[in-house]
Amino acid sequence: MRRGIVRTLMWFRADLRTLDNVALHEACLAAGGASGGGVVAVFTICPDQWLHEHDWADIKAEFILRNLRELGERLTKLRIPLKILETPRFDGVPKALLKLAKDCACDAVFFNDEYEINERLRDEAVIEAFEDAGLKTRRFTDQVVFEPGSVRTKEGKAYSVYSPFRRRWESIWHEEGMPPVRPEPQKQAETGIEPDAIPETIRGFNMDKAREDLWPAGEKHAMHRLKQFISARLDAYKDERDFPAINGTSTLSPYLTVGALSPRQCFAAAYEANGEKLDKGSRGAVHWMQELVWREFYKHVLIAFPRVCKGRSFRPEYDTMPWREDDEQFRAWCEGRTGYPIVDAGMRQLAQTGWMHNRLRMIVAMFLSKHLFLDWRLGERHFMRRLIDGDLAQNNGGWQWSASTGTDAAPYFRIYNPTTQGLRFDEDGSYICQFVPELAGLKGKAIHEPSEAGGLFEALDYPKPIVENKAGRERAIEMFKTRGKAL
Repeated sequence: MRRGIVRTLMWFRADLRTLDNVALHEACLAAGGASGGGVVAVFTICPDQWLHEHDWADIKAEFILRNLRELGERLTKLRIPLKILETPRFDGVPKALLKLAKDCACDAVFFNDEYEINERLRDEAVIEAFEDAGLKTRRFTDQVVFEPGSVRTKEGKAYSVYSPFRRRWESIWHEEGMPPVRPEPQKQAETGIEPDAIPETIRGFNMDKAREDLWPAGEKHAMHRLKQFISARLDAYKDERDFPAINGTSTLSPYLTVGALSPRQCFAAAYEANGEKLDKGSRGAVHWMQELVWREFYKHVLIAFPRVCKGRSFRPEYDTMPWREDDEQFRAWCEGRTGYPIVDAGMRQLAQTGWMHNRLRMIVAMFLSKHLFLDWRLGERHFMRRLIDGDLAQNNGGWQWSASTGTDAAPYFRIYNPTTQGLRFDEDGSYICQFVPELAGLKGKAIHEPSEAGGLFEALDYPKPIVENKAGRERAIEMFKTRGKAL
């Protein structure tokens, strides 16, 4: 390589796109474009870590492979070869990355920050290894709009409640303006390095769980889905988002999780559609952007309160909550056999599609942690093992909110009545009957309370409720009250 010419290594992680990728943009600039030293891309596969410690779902692992294939094709057009490294766990990543950098004559590694504690420790080890070898590392903020730690109270403290966090977040937006959305890089200099084939499988994961019909891979599909949502459903979002039978949500979470889409792209699209207004204008646009800020909030929580990355309650007083143990009821919940149709529909949707409507996530999580009074961590883990959009910050935040153990959580006495929730958000049972077809012959309220349908219920292959609503609610409230008195 000519003297003074730089070659960079772009380390992809949860940012599988070429558009609006901060680290990729900077890596290409540092490499000098078409007349420079070139860029080499790499993705590290860590099957044991993902499977045994992070509880990744089969469908998520398969989705990542499909997104890598799409990414590899786009990178090839930019003359950037994509290399694939495999090491069982994160502790093997520094050595493997450093060897690749040396083999490819790269001067520096570029990457976007991740905020989970294991990922942060891995990144620190990579930085140390590269520095010891005389190579540079460059890290960037990409998963969130504003760097964690930059949104703080006047006293310099991290926020633990969403609403004041959002107000401060919005004030920073107004002060600094909308963050730039970066274009795809230009073609880079040829490196003479061949890209690796994307593997068909990842050891330990079942690749038969693919749902390509529901979740086509790649940033092209992600952008198409975003544009469709903005043009057709954004304005009605606030009114329709809670009704699972309606296509009222964006369904972009899988693409945000693997990074086929950036949060800046989402904000920019909604902001522009709303006449460049963040907190005024279309009720639907404002509410959707506020939901995106929830996503930001939970990422910031990971940095400010790392205990939530370690299976701990955000509120320490609930670490020793005496949750019940009942394997039979937990299995019934997992399999969608609780006798509460709206709960069962949600759990079966998760099993069949790898995704669940957000209203249902709250209903089923509250049912497990309140009505059954089973440890919320059981549900959190089950979700991660099934969700295509499994993300520690969002999943943990949602579960702890529902269980009343988390930051800005629902008060412990706020307990959704699953029957009432079904009647309110799926009155005619369209959603329920899609996933619980054995109830399709019932009408009206009977769909939501089949056990009260007399002889009709006896003919159904459907279980009776595994817990009575009032009894489950009262038990949970009493347990939380007792816990509070003991502290």
